[in-house]
Amino acid sequence: MDEAEARRRFADGRVARLATVAQDGRPRVVPCCFVLAGDVVYSAVDEKPKASPDLARLKDIAVHPDVTLVVDHYTEDWDDVWWARVRGTARMAEGDEEARAVTLLREKYPQYQAHQLARVVAVDVTEVRGWSGS
Repeated sequence: MDEAEARRRFADGRVARLATVAQDGRPRVVPCCFVLAGDVVYSAVDEKPKASPDLARLKDIAVHPDVTLVVDHYTEDWDDVWWARVRGTARMAEGDEEARAVTLLREKYPQYQAHQLARVVAVDVTEVRGWSGS
């Protein structure tokens, strides 16, 4: 799959898996809602219940900002299986960028209209790759 197709499939995805590097060097993976805007992926931290308000993924990003996000599609027909991966450098969005990201996330996910989005992670994309079974 070429980069343009991988980017399209990634952008159309409804849920991604965000991989960070924990402070002890182990990988940490969490599902997330996201939006791809140009060369930046945005994902919000909302007010839904969390184990702790001090999220591990945000601590990971502060120490080691290199992250990977994957969107995939699986069916029993392996010709239709595919994945799209984005690698990049994560940071916290602020100011006008954060406000724009919240607007984009609420457009993609109407459920966010009823949720407060406390913080937004921005991932500056450095690589887009994909693979498909056909």
